[in-house]
Amino acid sequence: MRRAALLFAYSLRRARALILTTGLLLGALQLVLIFVAGALQSSGSFDQLSAIIPPFARELLGPSVTIVMSFGGIVCMGYFELAVMGALIAVAVTLATTPTSEVETGFMDLILARPLARHWVITRTVALTTFVTAAMVALMVGGTWAGLRMFAPAGVAWPAATLINSLAVNLGMLTLCWGGVAMAIGAASTRRSVAGGAAGLLALGTFLLDYVARLWQPAEKVAWISPFRYYNPFDLITGIALPYRNLVVLGAIALAGFVAAYVLFARRDISN
Repeated sequence: MRRAALLFAYSLRRARALILTTGLLLGALQLVLIFVAGALQSSGSFDQLSAIIPPFARELLGPSVTIVMSFGGIVCMGYFELAVMGALIAVAVTLATTPTSEVETGFMDLILARPLARHWVITRTVALTTFVTAAMVALMVGGTWAGLRMFAPAGVAWPAATLINSLAVNLGMLTLCWGGVAMAIGAASTRRSVAGGAAGLLALGTFLLDYVARLWQPAEKVAWISPFRYYNPFDLITGIALPYRNLVVLGAIALAGFVAAYVLFARRDISN
């Protein structure tokens, strides 16, 4: 157990630059968004922005378009902006494929030369991915509340704490889900680039599937296989409570990936 804890600390220290940079940037983005939202609110520009939204975007977003084009909508935007989701998933994939990198570089031979069972390597990776995902989402939430206190105009309604927490938890579970998928792929791969690329392409493909399904009714029949189907921020913004089914599905995918990683890594030849 002590050796596993030391391995976790070592892995966290090696990735600290990536983790801190990404987390601080995501937290700073919340400050910027709230500053911009406050400026738009003070100048009365939200009505003008709503008027120039093209019809196809109104049809895609539905009733939520008027809510998004508001102070509260801009504040929440960071939790469903594509660049934010992409950054979180990229970090999760990078951390989840740590064992693959260690096998590729030969460092795994040194790790397992110690009296350390193989399963601790995957346990370390699960803990690392989960901890970092939670920490980065927490930085985003912290940036949101700090930004509201610093830049929100007087008298404007803040988004409810329940809404912010729901968006953060659902986004965190989506990120962890892709960490589990990447971990399973990486446990069977010999190259980190292959594992990361495969997980990234799978994420892109399922995202596009979910996007098409929202526009084209026949695609609804297979859209359920996309993890992105279980993150609906626009529904949350319109006042719908976070469906626990979404969290259960994303958690089940993450758990299945972790279990698969344990099994595959225990059976693989680390010399390859």
